[in-house]
Amino acid sequence: MKVIAAPVLFLTLLGCQNLPDRQEGVADNVVFLSAYHCLEETVDDIDRIHFGPCLKVTDIDGQAPTVRDDEFIEVPVRQALTIGTSCVYRHADGTPIPATMETVDVQIRPDTFTQGGQRWYLHAHRKARRVIGCEPTLSRSVYPTERTN
Repeated sequence: MKVIAAPVLFLTLLGCQNLPDRQEGVADNVVFLSAYHCLEETVDDIDRIHFGPCLKVTDIDGQAPTVRDDEFIEVPVRQALTIGTSCVYRHADGTPIPATMETVDVQIRPDTFTQGGQRWYLHAHRKARRVIGCEPTLSRSVYPTERTN
């Protein structure tokens, strides 16, 4: 038992050291905004996935964003910003429909991001189905903010 316990304890400690830091971004006063995000929703009655629109952050205050390895952008807290986005809808197979691409600027107020270290998602719309146009919506969740009836 003692022979097995030492390696298990070592691997457990090593694994814990490799977990993301829960305080990441807090000291730097930044939040993490998804650089690219696509909505999708399960259609229960026919048991399939509906591919909703995708949104990509194209610029922040006119500058190209620096995208981290985890596909997030560091955004300062308590600061007004203009985030440029592009949205595109997708076919049933998930491929983009180029004719639907639209660009929209999103205004961020100083009271939008108030706590560093949080992850935020900018959705192309509040629902994945039965929507038209690009209406960026901030959320702390990867899921649509509203479920389609």
